Amino acid sequence: MSTETSVAPTPACADLPLFSCVPFRCLLAVRVAWTVSIQMLFVAIGWQMYALTHDAWSLALVGLYQFIPVLVLTLPAGHAADCWPRSRIVVVCLFVQGLIAAAMTWTTCRNGLTRDGLLYASLLLGAARAFQMPALQALVPATVPPRALSRAMAAVSTGSQTSVILGPALGGLLMSLGIGTVYAVAALLFFAGLALATRLRLRGADGPPRGASLGAIAGGLVFVWRKPVVLGAISLDLFAVLFGGAVALLPIYADTILHGGPTMLGWLRAAPAVGAFVMSLWLVRRPPRRRVGVTLLAAIGVFGAATIAFGVSTNVWLSMFALVVTGAADMVSVVIRQTLVQLETPDDMRGRVSAVNAIFVGASNQLGEFESGSLASVVGPVGAVVLGGALTCCVALAWAWRFPQLRTRNTLDS
Repeated sequence: MSTETSVAPTPACADLPLFSCVPFRCLLAVRVAWTVSIQMLFVAIGWQMYALTHDAWSLALVGLYQFIPVLVLTLPAGHAADCWPRSRIVVVCLFVQGLIAAAMTWTTCRNGLTRDGLLYASLLLGAARAFQMPALQALVPATVPPRALSRAMAAVSTGSQTSVILGPALGGLLMSLGIGTVYAVAALLFFAGLALATRLRLRGADGPPRGASLGAIAGGLVFVWRKPVVLGAISLDLFAVLFGGAVALLPIYADTILHGGPTMLGWLRAAPAVGAFVMSLWLVRRPPRRRVGVTLLAAIGVFGAATIAFGVSTNVWLSMFALVVTGAADMVSVVIRQTLVQLETPDDMRGRVSAVNAIFVGASNQLGEFESGSLASVVGPVGAVVLGGALTCCVALAWAWRFPQLRTRNTLDS
């Protein structure tokens, strides 16, 4: 069991406003530093890969190489997050990612970073993220009282989406100074997040270590499978973003459809985060309280429709607006889904259940990028995005029928 058991119910924190909880502020700062740096790396790797190859298949491989470690390592990582101090796992993962970014800086400055080098870097970054995500996600309930968890999840999402806005935009601007500059700044931010993570202190007693049996590692999968509401929520996100994700094709849209460059790519990458940021500010003040299941399904439908609009658009402003709408709809889905998962999960299983959630999230993002890139190599980027958006709308309808417990869920707490 992790040493970070919940401190939220203690009098020192339970009666204070959300941002008066020092552990929560520290954790939020760590997430912001990490998200900005990883988003900068993503936009730089995508642009450098396209500049080297001009090949949609190579962009698809970047997403696949980032996803493979998530698929293979995340369940053991979730087990580790339930056995060892979660904050220490985060520290180690940030250190590894900082070293990778520093190595990419050095190699790029020597003009030695090749297509294969970018793929290997994506693989290593995916491995570090596989261990970091369950530990980082499972820390949130330990920093706030249970009644504030939905607001905390919205605040975490606000910080993350602010970072997702800043990261690609900053990466696009810094690319005018060279790709190596982007990698160098990302490395510094990783180490800044590491310094903040070392200051994260959560009170709690050590629990007995759990053996690394196959049953213990797979416990998160068993738990999710037996919870129809949780299974429906996270699988809905998986298939919706798997089909509706157009992120992998943004370099192609920025270059050949909207006729821009790396700066436009940065703004296109940031546009969904703008919508998510605005929506998350609203959700911090007014979290979903009624008809949360219908709201979740409707948000996925809006996401798919906006993806179709982006796919057929050749106007920069319409494309940006469509991406903003996808971000806002996705934020509603994220807050409802993550709050449901955390409230339905006991603390001693949060690492493993967060690992399962991370696999679904990783699949929906990285595997979605692979799906979009490979489909675009066959039917073209516009066809791939439009077809993906249509399938996302179909997923929302199918899940409304397949998971009636999710559709009829009224409030976040059971």
